[in-house]
Amino acid sequence: MEKIETKIGLHPRNKHKTSYDFKELIKSHPPLSVFVKLNQYNNESVDFSDSQAVIALNTALLKYFYHIKFWEIPKNYLCPPIPGRADYIHHVADLLTPANGKIPTGEKIKVLDIGMGANCIYPLIAHQEYGWKVIGSDIDSVAITNAKLIVENNKLTKEIEIRQQKDKTKFFEYIIEPSEFFHLTICNPPFHTSLEEARAGSEKKNRNLGLKKNSQNFGGQNTELWYEGGEVSFIKGMIAESMNYKKNCLWFTTLVSKATTLPFLYEEIKKMGVASFKTIDMAQGQKKTRIFAWTFTPLQ
Repeated sequence: MEKIETKIGLHPRNKHKTSYDFKELIKSHPPLSVFVKLNQYNNESVDFSDSQAVIALNTALLKYFYHIKFWEIPKNYLCPPIPGRADYIHHVADLLTPANGKIPTGEKIKVLDIGMGANCIYPLIAHQEYGWKVIGSDIDSVAITNAKLIVENNKLTKEIEIRQQKDKTKFFEYIIEPSEFFHLTICNPPFHTSLEEARAGSEKKNRNLGLKKNSQNFGGQNTELWYEGGEVSFIKGMIAESMNYKKNCLWFTTLVSKATTLPFLYEEIKKMGVASFKTIDMAQGQKKTRIFAWTFTPLQ
């Protein structure tokens, strides 16, 4: 019998806490079968240096755990690790959870994903896990077209709405309508400062995972991987603009890849007169990251 291992650090509600049952995943998505092999530990796995294997695994995970029947991404666009994306959603759900511990569900909860990407992962998981109404925004027209294709093919157009951001310098403007209210905004910002840094980061990640040089398994377009000034500049811009939408949103949140970014965010947030802010630590194995959240609404 295959040994079931618990993955260290994932949220208690994360459906990916244990090792994958590849037999069940293959039943959900038979094309995955050609990529599943025994690894060096004699466990079933896939070759993470093979982009097609990673896409097949993601497709199977979305089908099996989230009932997403159609999911495709354009060539060279970001193919995200689903367990980590799910962790973000579960942690921000806790922000909305009152003292009685009952997580608010259903379309009365409205969420905005800034920079959803062509993969549309956060909106899919957020709706399928909690039934939330999700708006996904992006500046990339290819990402917008592909996300709409995913949503339409899964018959989720009433539950997930896609909006294109026309101004790459804006986060909430042109997306949030004056009368709209969101319980949460989420974001996975580009954290490299340049294309060269992004490439170096990808090569380092590949080396750490023992992957082939220049492996394209993670993919990513310029807007997905880097931003002038990196994630510090990106998130500081988001914090500054959030002041104009403090009545339109309860919690603003963003993923923060680098721990060294946090002091800059703390300095910035203290200028803004927020009611509360917090940092939520996350981990998946040895990889550590965190969510930074702030609100202008006094908490009871």
